Amino acid sequence: MADDFSFEITQKYGELGKGKGGWPLELNMVSWNHREPKYDIRSWSEDHQKMGKGCTFTEEELRALKGILDTMFT
Repeated sequence: MADDFSFEITQKYGELGKGKGGWPLELNMVSWNHREPKYDIRSWSEDHQKMGKGCTFTEEELRALKGILDTMFT
């Protein structure tokens, strides 16, 4: 796996809580390696230069997740 990669946070939606190590767990739109941005949930350092493990979602996947969550909490 290549060590070099690029990322750009194109939209910040909000903080979900604190992740491991106290970093904020955030929902953002992130472009990885100059690709189309995806919805992304992961913890970030305060300066957004380091990150924890996370999950990325297309809009369709995020809508499916929302549907599942809606059935769990209604």
